Amino acid sequence: MNFKVVIPARFASTRLPGKPLLDIGGRPMVLHVVERALESGADEVWVATDHQGIADVVRACGHQVCMTSSDHPSGTDRIAEVASQRGWGDDEIVVNVQGDEPLIEPSLIREVAQHLYDHPEAAISTASHAIHDSSDLFNPNIVKVVTDRDGHALYFSRAPIPWGRDAFAVAPENFPPGLPAYRHIGIYAYRTSFLKIYKQLQPAAIEQFEALEQLRALWHGYRIGVAVVEQAPVAGVDTEEDLQRVRRLLN
Repeated sequence: MNFKVVIPARFASTRLPGKPLLDIGGRPMVLHVVERALESGADEVWVATDHQGIADVVRACGHQVCMTSSDHPSGTDRIAEVASQRGWGDDEIVVNVQGDEPLIEPSLIREVAQHLYDHPEAAISTASHAIHDSSDLFNPNIVKVVTDRDGHALYFSRAPIPWGRDAFAVAPENFPPGLPAYRHIGIYAYRTSFLKIYKQLQPAAIEQFEALEQLRALWHGYRIGVAVVEQAPVAGVDTEEDLQRVRRLLN
């Protein structure tokens, strides 16, 4: 199986401006992400950015950069531009690895690529892991996913799904044994054929209300395969507290 990795890396960030270039263990964050992606076995790894400073740092270390528009509303749009610039064929598998995930496991990157390769009926693949605690199930910042018997996503939501009707009517704080609840992990593999038509898909109301971009694909009838992994990945860097936590782990 061959696959490619694209790492969207924007300089602008509301919480942490210049996030991809923040120092972690003596190196910019984006370089940690590139190295993890290379360890996944991808045949190509590209950093997609609209910022010359990020591009210069990445190229200086011998890695590949694709300069992209600053007008993209999402990372998916940025990845689609890379696929177009590079002329990748329709059957290529492209994994989106966020530029603020310096501790992402290379095995997770490869697993979502493998899942898409093994499920030719799907346009996208992603990952999940089991939820065992009611506080996670009821947390709107934790996205849940429900799948069919073949592992294709039926729905993603910030709401607690599936709902344990009888158990929660008695004690909503207790997690019902056997409830098939899964937390969505925000990593995606795409077929290039899907990336080529993505911008033509109209946003869906469910996508806008839930603030979950992947619902657009589901609403338009595209299948999303969901790989189940044993453990949750280490959280990425969104805040100054996250940055200090990752620095401690890597140091």
